[in-house]
Amino acid sequence: MEWGLENRISKIIRPDTGRTVMLAVDHGYFLGPTSGLEEPGETVKPLVEYADTLMLTRGVLRSCVDPQVDVPIVLRVSGGTSILGELSDEGLTVSIQDALRMNVAGVALSVFVGSDLEKQTLLGLADLVDMANDFAVPVLAVTAVGKDMVRDSRYLGLACRISAELGAHIVKTYYCDDFETVVKNCPVPIVIAGGKKIPESDAIKLAADAVKRGAAGVDMGRNIFQSEYPVPMIRTIRAVVHENLTHKKGLNMFNDLVADENKAKKKSKPKAKAKAKKS
Repeated sequence: MEWGLENRISKIIRPDTGRTVMLAVDHGYFLGPTSGLEEPGETVKPLVEYADTLMLTRGVLRSCVDPQVDVPIVLRVSGGTSILGELSDEGLTVSIQDALRMNVAGVALSVFVGSDLEKQTLLGLADLVDMANDFAVPVLAVTAVGKDMVRDSRYLGLACRISAELGAHIVKTYYCDDFETVVKNCPVPIVIAGGKKIPESDAIKLAADAVKRGAAGVDMGRNIFQSEYPVPMIRTIRAVVHENLTHKKGLNMFNDLVADENKAKKKSKPKAKAKAKKS
């Protein structure tokens, strides 16, 4: 592997742990103003210091993220469809040259194995790998799952292996039973998707189970920024991924961080009232 490519991958996946916590805030590219992402800049600001990588679109990166923020970027470069249409009918939306202008660590697109447009999305991945290789930029393949597709190890293993065979350097997929087999049969690192919002305890367990069974980390969005306590949540997920916290210890950490945050909020309220009286 050449130096430039290896250097960029090391910015996405920490070499000391071999894992990553990616903060996914790219949902607006097909969902529009997603709950919790109405103002992406405000959502990202308190969370970014705890993320190894930000995954987002170029529009949000340019307009909502401070250029001085020192966090590697994995740029979503596929799209062209919305929740109202056929999601699998995606195409490339960003050139590699523009991605490089934004100093990205990697680029990402979705593949829809098993859909009517399977071939189109897989050839799109192959084309992106060719273009990205010219500039030593790693590619993250997102194994998107349609409404009628099962999320079992046979299907996800198929999608992950094909993505790796076509040249993806990292694959994002869903957690499933027999996840170890999916990891074993994929020659590149796999990060798991957080998926739709679930209770915090369940999301912590998801991350703990996934890394225990071979995942190289998580690419989590809604289970962090839609939480009532997003900062305690991302800090907990970070500890689970990089420090191997169990579900139980992770949940204890989250509850402790929530208690600390609530105490800090209570302490700040009287000060605000006192200032108001003084004025």
